[in-house]
Amino acid sequence: MALILRGAVKLYYYLNDEISDHRTKDWPLMSTPFPGLFLIILYLLTVLKWLPKYMEKRPAYDLRKYLAIYNALQVFCCVYVVYQSLRLGWLNHYKLVCHPVDNGPLAIEYAWKVCYAYFVIKLVDLFDTVFFVLRKKQNQVSFLHVYHHFGMVAVAWGMVKWVPGGHFSLLVPINSFVHIIMYGYYLLTTWDESYKQSIWWKKHVTQIQILQFTILLVHFLVLAFAPECEFPREPAYILIPQNLFMVILFCDFYYRSYIKSNKSTKND
Repeated sequence: MALILRGAVKLYYYLNDEISDHRTKDWPLMSTPFPGLFLIILYLLTVLKWLPKYMEKRPAYDLRKYLAIYNALQVFCCVYVVYQSLRLGWLNHYKLVCHPVDNGPLAIEYAWKVCYAYFVIKLVDLFDTVFFVLRKKQNQVSFLHVYHHFGMVAVAWGMVKWVPGGHFSLLVPINSFVHIIMYGYYLLTTWDESYKQSIWWKKHVTQIQILQFTILLVHFLVLAFAPECEFPREPAYILIPQNLFMVILFCDFYYRSYIKSNKSTKND
């Protein structure tokens, strides 16, 4: 047992101190994984236990005005990180495949304005679930929704901690662009609720999400198998199964929501 504990402590210091990016280690929430883990546990307890119990005998809150502001801010923040990621990296000097985490003049700016900003946005995204519970839409708090939200916080934290830039960070503009569309749709529904009844919108938003994870899956598969890659391959071994799992979950959701339900409607 003592040997296992010593090995675990050694592994922790290796991951947290030796191979982490020392430029980001003093940024808020980045020195150790424990503050981030605390926030994830707090999120899970809040949306799965405490808040549903609080809302059990209370009417749903009308949050339309707050949601309009929230969704507009989300669109603005996502536009910001897409712009910065293109300006500082992907339309500047980044290669599409195997670009390393570099130490060039724009590297720290990219790490802060793109990678860390994206991490903060993923933390804010957790309020999506809180709003669902406060509006008594507990059916929306599915395994897919909850897993995706806290999983993206963990992925974004890991990016800032170990690889704040390069090949890994293509997920920032891709995912943020998808969120511009998604939160733009949510913003439309706060102005005109007829959009909520439109299967066309919901169906295509889900298709875009599936496409996003498929692109990212291919992107990380390339990292795993490309010869003489300057970017570390280890993140690919985590993100390949993660993105494959997300493709499967979203495809299952798409089938149940838009194909199976459509067949049932026709049979009726």
